[in-house]
Amino acid sequence: MEVLTLENKLDSEKDRLLRQKAVPVKNIDNEIRKIAENMLKIMHEGKGVGLAGPQVGLLKRIFVTHAEGDGPRVFINPSIIWTSQEQVNYEEGCLSLPGVYAEVKRPGKIKIQAWNEKGRAFTLDLTGLLARVVQHEYDHLEGVLFIDRINEAKREKLLTKLNKHTKLVKRKKVG
Repeated sequence: MEVLTLENKLDSEKDRLLRQKAVPVKNIDNEIRKIAENMLKIMHEGKGVGLAGPQVGLLKRIFVTHAEGDGPRVFINPSIIWTSQEQVNYEEGCLSLPGVYAEVKRPGKIKIQAWNEKGRAFTLDLTGLLARVVQHEYDHLEGVLFIDRINEAKREKLLTKLNKHTKLVKRKKVG
């Protein structure tokens, strides 16, 4: 299991996976628990605060988080059931778009329902960084990337930067 990075190419299998809507998890079993455990490990290794199934090539409605001031969490088949009118700007990045960051406006408060890795349903009222991370990861389950939430000119600039970053990383691996 590895993090897929956006290639920004029409024929890219990685891009297709990142842009596809995830399907519900049918059974919360040992396999899903192992997947969640691996996703948390990969997220921590990448120094991220969230990771969604599609980012590791798994088109299932699961994501994990570990935001500052909070413990690791697993969200299975989540639904955002309420968002505040108040919108907040915050700089976002993504493990699938390395080296790219942009200010994104999102609701400041949300309410989410989901199941954890033990199959227990829960509801959370979230604010601050965790609300932001959850919305970002939820977007991944819908096939939406944070760059889709900014204006087109800024998005094109960031995609150019991503392409340069990707080429540089590939050169370092070869050299």
